[in-house]
Amino acid sequence: MKLPEILIAIVAGLTATPLLAAQESAPACHVGAYALADGSILDIGNAPDGKLRWRRTDGRTGLLTPGEGGDWRSTLGWTDRPDGNDVRFGACGDAAIDLHGVTGGRIDFDVRETRFASGDATLGGRLVLPRGGGKVPIVILVHGSEHDSARDFYALQRLFPAVGIGAFVYDKRGTGASGGRYTQDYLVLAEDAIAAAREARRLAGDRAGRIGYQAGSQGGWVAPLAAKIEPVDFVIVGFGLAVSPLDEEREAIAEGIRLGGYGPDVVAKALDFAEASIAILSSNFTAGFDRLEAARARYKDEPWFRFVRGDVTHVFLQTPEAELRARGPALFAGIPLHHDPMPILRNLAVPQLWALAADDLDAPSGETSRRLRQLIADGRPISLAVFPRTEHGIFEYEPGPDGERLSTRQPETYFRMMADFVRQGRIAGDYPRVDIARPRDDGSQRK
Repeated sequence: MKLPEILIAIVAGLTATPLLAAQESAPACHVGAYALADGSILDIGNAPDGKLRWRRTDGRTGLLTPGEGGDWRSTLGWTDRPDGNDVRFGACGDAAIDLHGVTGGRIDFDVRETRFASGDATLGGRLVLPRGGGKVPIVILVHGSEHDSARDFYALQRLFPAVGIGAFVYDKRGTGASGGRYTQDYLVLAEDAIAAAREARRLAGDRAGRIGYQAGSQGGWVAPLAAKIEPVDFVIVGFGLAVSPLDEEREAIAEGIRLGGYGPDVVAKALDFAEASIAILSSNFTAGFDRLEAARARYKDEPWFRFVRGDVTHVFLQTPEAELRARGPALFAGIPLHHDPMPILRNLAVPQLWALAADDLDAPSGETSRRLRQLIADGRPISLAVFPRTEHGIFEYEPGPDGERLSTRQPETYFRMMADFVRQGRIAGDYPRVDIARPRDDGSQRK
């Protein structure tokens, strides 16, 4: 289902509109990709509350808070801990940057804004190409479950072009500059992705080389479906799933209990919460609340209760029933709860790269990894990379003072692996500290 960001807004009593209004107040004049004097690339993107986020292609990232005279203070990942990577900008319109003493300048891209039709909706998109006249591969960026504007917040729309790969970013229907009603219907979203790929090819013209999808989280159900309907040259899925949304909730509950140090007997009890949440979802938020309250009453004093998480259950437990009944149907509109991705994956001839987080609590990777490895053994064109000690989003993490995880960065090889796959259709290279399974016929040594 992959709705943690949306559901956090419910708990906070926020609607999507004021949340976006706060995010869009960031100083967009500094947003861009920068080439630094040391040969590295630095991306500056929007962040909530008038802040900015920097990212490097090696996975390092930090949050920038404005200071005085163009100085911005940096904190490591999402930890709020100063990291020494403070940034200085010039005035708006000045392309110069200084990252802790390393200077650089903004990279110019060929950018085309567009609006294109998909079914009953008109979607807002943007094609970003490296400067020049030659052919380049193009990545269509397919969303997760968020309500935010991808055009405003997806850093890959600049990071890919900064290394010679085109990117097409578009706002999910019902968000940002896109019309239509927001939906979680994977078929509708797959048709939107297909329309985006066609529009990217049209705009790129003679410059269009290999074209494919890069999809995160919920997009892992959408992109393979789109590629099966209308083939592309590649599909990249990050932290997605090869199980149904309902099985995702069961796995997420079980994984949280196991990580809390408890065995199968406790997992069996905790799954009562998963079945209660599934009953709520299956009824479109009209029933099942009594089952959730019965499970809470039965187990709330058990020492393992604090480890009951799941993808949505922990939010259901924190949110008043009236709030869930009122807002749930719109947030989960059209979601195919019983969607089985395996028939699509068994019959998809498009080369795929799946990058999974070994410690993912929102989308547990164990069963998905097992299924993908079996598909690889059966000869399907799938490459699998499991990144150790990472969570949802392929983020490395450290424990916070309250026991929650604090994301610090992405692994060093994650972006490079995706770029390699876009260019070559395979991950032919050395990617340290990653558990990799490759197709038999990709010409690379197995790890």
